[in-house]
Amino acid sequence: MDAVRERSVWAGGVRLAVREEGDPARPTFLLVHGFPDDMSVWDGVAARLRGSGHVVRYDVRGAGASQAPDGRDGYHLDRLVADLGAVLEATSPTAPVHLVGHDWGSTQAWHAVTDPAFADRIASFTTISGPDLGHAGHWLRRPSVAAVNQVLHSWYIGFFKLPRVPELVFRSAWLRGRLGAGERDLRNGLELYRANVGRRWPARPTAVPVLQIVPTRDPYVTPQLVASAERWCERLTRRTVPVGHWVVRTHPELVASWITEFTQRVNHAA
Repeated sequence: MDAVRERSVWAGGVRLAVREEGDPARPTFLLVHGFPDDMSVWDGVAARLRGSGHVVRYDVRGAGASQAPDGRDGYHLDRLVADLGAVLEATSPTAPVHLVGHDWGSTQAWHAVTDPAFADRIASFTTISGPDLGHAGHWLRRPSVAAVNQVLHSWYIGFFKLPRVPELVFRSAWLRGRLGAGERDLRNGLELYRANVGRRWPARPTAVPVLQIVPTRDPYVTPQLVASAERWCERLTRRTVPVGHWVVRTHPELVASWITEFTQRVNHAA
């Protein structure tokens, strides 16, 4: 059952490109990518997980082979989580999944993990370089040197929210090559920030077991911001590695081994 299986899942009028690998009878790993990536960011991790489980990943709306919604409201976190739920129900209808998110994939996954409606559908959550917006907002509103440092690391968010200017910059073929994404995906990804950042999101707790993989040299998400989630999680495990933001690409074997170890422990405790 190692063959790659491609399928489409419809959610909110948007067709999502979904890829499955491994045995569907085994525990499911649902991998959600961030910006400016598509599902291929998980290639190395998926190759190492599929021998021990059913690996599912998809291009989020507006990225890769998935369709884009009409208008900015289509990128609201509630819409993104509805997509996640649709993929989950289509690929693992009877068993909870081990959810894994990187960057914006982690941020939208947090929104599901802290939603009581998903309480019996998510067995565990691995978060990598993507905070919950409610947790982050609560932490950033408390004055501290660490919070100021995170704001400085997040300079690009203000740029992304400018009207028209980022779209003009993303026309640069050199920049698109550096980011590894096409102009369409970059333009759509801006709407993630414009639709969601700056709102006052509630900080919600979760009883789902959480693994935090923390790249300590991430230039965008500081370890202090990541650590702020601890107060909202009943069961939290943390692993640190001295590398940059795209640890899922640069160290897939390490990421996969930590996910495997953590999820096996969760499975045995269930």
